[in-house]
Amino acid sequence: MILRRATPDDASTITAQRHQMFADNELTTDARYHQMDLTFEPWVRERLTDGRYVGLFLEEPAAASNAAATILAACGIFFQDFPPHYLDPNPRRAYLLNFYTAPAARGRGLATQLLQHAVNLCKEANVAVITLHASKFGRPVYEKFGFTQNNEMILKPKQVVSS
Repeated sequence: MILRRATPDDASTITAQRHQMFADNELTTDARYHQMDLTFEPWVRERLTDGRYVGLFLEEPAAASNAAATILAACGIFFQDFPPHYLDPNPRRAYLLNFYTAPAARGRGLATQLLQHAVNLCKEANVAVITLHASKFGRPVYEKFGFTQNNEMILKPKQVVSS
């Protein structure tokens, strides 16, 4: 397997994987996922370009030299500006997101491998606080790695409705 960093040209692939990740968790309707896709792709392309988003792919090399490699698993790191805090005076945090493993590659520890690579990149960037939101599928992987629950809360004052 090969670890590859995503480029802005991978924005549509990351968008499709994100769509499927949420769909696998059956969180909302296809119409809402499509709405998300339309705004996510330019968002991630811009951040891939300026380095605020780092995408990682684990790929299986192509059998033929003229064929493309197969992406087996992927994840992202969103480097966020964050106020200096007692946990870390560095005004930067990392948010891990978009962990996706192709159905045929699941159960092989690829998400754990990507998690290790992502955490290593965060450490190299001198980021001391790394957060994520875990799905029911990912929670055991993250907990085994050492992630713990915190006291974050959420308020959704208005649902966004598009015509």
